[in-house]
Amino acid sequence: MKFSIESDKLQIEFDFWEQLWAFTFNKLWEIPLVNIESATSKEPQSNWRELRAPGSFVPGLIKAGTYYTNRGKEFWYVTKETNYLTLELRNESYKRIIVNIDESEIWVTRINQIVS
Repeated sequence: MKFSIESDKLQIEFDFWEQLWAFTFNKLWEIPLVNIESATSKEPQSNWRELRAPGSFVPGLIKAGTYYTNRGKEFWYVTKETNYLTLELRNESYKRIIVNIDESEIWVTRINQIVS
C-alpha cells in the first residue's frame, strides 16, 4: 500500500494482493483532504459484532475489507498489531479507514498538520 498527497487529495494505492484480500476493485483511492477529520496511530477498537461485507478475516493474520460497525462503515487492511493509521472521515462512503503502514507516525503528523 502506498500513500501520497497530490494537490488537495490523499491517495492510497493498493497492490494486486491488497485489492484481492480487501475485495476492492479500485487500485487507487483519492480522498479530498477536506474530508479527513483526523488521523491517529492508536490501536483501533474491534469486536465480534462487526459485519464483514465483503472482505477477508483470518485471526492473527489479516483483517481486510469493508466492515459495518456501531461506528459506521469502515475499511480495514490490518496484518499486524503495530503501525496503525486510522483516518476519521466525513462526507465519504467510509466513516473510518484503518490500515497498517510502516511510516504511520509520519503520516499521522503530516495529515493532522494539513487538516488542522
